[in-house]
Amino acid sequence: MIYPLLPLFLSGVLGASASFIGVIEGAAESVAALLKLASGWWSDRVKKRKPLVVFGYGLATLVRPFTALAQNATQVLLIRLADRVGKGVRSSPRDALLADSITDPSMRGRSFGFHAAADNAGAVLGPLTAFALLRGMHLSLRGVFWLAAIPGVIAFIVLVVAVKEVERAPESHSDEKANVPIEAGSLGGRFWVYLFVVLVFTLGNSTDAFLLLRANQLGVAVALAPILWALLNFIKAALGTWGGGLSDRLGRKPLIIAGWIIYAAVYFGFARATSAWHAWALFAAYGLFYAFTEGTEKAFVADLVPKLRRGAAYGWYNLAIGLGALPASLIFGAIWDRSSPQTAFLFGASLALLAAIGMTVVRPSPRSE
Repeated sequence: MIYPLLPLFLSGVLGASASFIGVIEGAAESVAALLKLASGWWSDRVKKRKPLVVFGYGLATLVRPFTALAQNATQVLLIRLADRVGKGVRSSPRDALLADSITDPSMRGRSFGFHAAADNAGAVLGPLTAFALLRGMHLSLRGVFWLAAIPGVIAFIVLVVAVKEVERAPESHSDEKANVPIEAGSLGGRFWVYLFVVLVFTLGNSTDAFLLLRANQLGVAVALAPILWALLNFIKAALGTWGGGLSDRLGRKPLIIAGWIIYAAVYFGFARATSAWHAWALFAAYGLFYAFTEGTEKAFVADLVPKLRRGAAYGWYNLAIGLGALPASLIFGAIWDRSSPQTAFLFGASLALLAAIGMTVVRPSPRSE
């Protein structure tokens, strides 16, 4: 519920600049990325995913409502960092837990796509609720942040009670050697080439907070920001399972390349946009980018690495994305402030196209387990 309001809260209520918003979002994601590597590696070593997932969601649920008490941007930064610590601890074990649960590799893309779609479906209801509270009940932004704690608590309870740990059988005798560290080199050359290309794309993939700020510049009112965010997540939710399933049939590479090309087109569109309806159309198209890539990229990780290395692999994957997020957001914010939003969006579009070209050299794995 609160994410689409956060950049507007920072900019409109606390007076933060685009550069500082970039610092907040980039630093938060980078902190999360380092923890994603550590938690993924640790879940491989101890062969337990759920305790880390529970801790991560619990911490985020606890700290998010305190945004309502923030009096300056620095306090929001600290809250955001704590929230991302929770995300960092939970994300890689959660992704590995999902991969462990998929017994049929031909359903891997669809399964990850469904997970992303379900997550995005929740993100539709949240912004719509926020809009109703802002417009219908005339609640303040701070009041909305307090109420956002309620669905978080409910989700945490469901996680603790309903989600079960998956017992993982050894992939082979060599994978089951006791007390052997999960070495980076065991993940394979294909994985590292893929990871490098993902990093290139990430350097042009700044925080979506800038899209909301740009939409506001184009005439989308603050109160309509939750509706705009809900539109994006509705499309992601409606098409996510289909997009992941498409990668099962057509292959991961074509879907990822197509998604990154769509991303470049959307960013170019934001650079050239001149009115509010352009923002609405571009957000809708942006949802297609997520549908093609959100589940597919994670399914591709599982394709490339051994079963018992999935936690570490998702850790490295998330690390690349998170470490790229800080310079991506810093560079984007700096270009925005010192040149123009148009130039910043053209920069992001260019790197996305470069990554799409680089993806053509990544070799799919013959792995089928």
